[in-house]
Amino acid sequence: MADIKLVKDLEGKALEIRVKLLELCEQHIIHIGGDLSLTDLMTVIWQYSINYDTKNPKWENRDRFVLSKGHAAAVTSFCQAMKGCYTYKEIFDEYNTDNGRFAMHSCNLMNPYVDVSTGSLGHGLPVATGIAQGLRLKGNKNSKVYVVMGDGEMNEGSMWEAAAIAYHYKLGNIIGFVDCNGFSYDGTTKEVLDMGNLADKFRLFGWYAYEVDGHDIGKLVDIVDELPPADGKIPIVIVANTIKGCGVDFMEHNAAWHGGKIDTEVSKKAIDVLMAAYNRKWGE
Repeated sequence: MADIKLVKDLEGKALEIRVKLLELCEQHIIHIGGDLSLTDLMTVIWQYSINYDTKNPKWENRDRFVLSKGHAAAVTSFCQAMKGCYTYKEIFDEYNTDNGRFAMHSCNLMNPYVDVSTGSLGHGLPVATGIAQGLRLKGNKNSKVYVVMGDGEMNEGSMWEAAAIAYHYKLGNIIGFVDCNGFSYDGTTKEVLDMGNLADKFRLFGWYAYEVDGHDIGKLVDIVDELPPADGKIPIVIVANTIKGCGVDFMEHNAAWHGGKIDTEVSKKAIDVLMAAYNRKWGE
């Protein structure tokens, strides 16, 4: 069971990331709904689980990270900044500028901390599968490939082709995460194309599959602690049930907040609510 002090620390870091997302959303249109649904999961990946040298982003023995859900670039950038890849100020100063490293989608031509440029959905898992196979061919038995997917992009056949290939080549170095917030750009995932239980589908493709509350940091820590080593033979996916816009009441479960911008007054009120919820839980 996850240590209570660790959970408190990670929840505090997730709060800090949410605050930065809201502050950025005052200045720019960002994909705020999906960023907020992913914040807890991304905090666990970047502040707890991933093996990564911030001073050497091309270190051969690092874990790789692929953001298949490419529009969640802001939360990824802030999580990387918290880890030490760059500063928050650099994100705010460079965001959406001509030569900046940060924008609505990540680009590895501009940012050396981005392994794969993403944005067109349905490509992240196929690319991650290729990276995982490449690591095996190079004899790298220690590096894992983390790939974060959206539930909407699981409608793409390319994702399931990759799932089949990962099983066939016994790529147990792939760790997949699905942000299952129930929404795609055009509406709910059930309305657009109901895929049923995604964990069960991955199991049918031969994967180990976990289901978890994507906002329960303690349970997320427990799952990543149980993951087998990278030289395993069965790919793994964690289907995280999340809330789009989590933590900001008027954004929660609201497809309209796939992307948007808010004014400073609204942002401050939302931040106050988030901080009050954290303090109520932890008695501060």
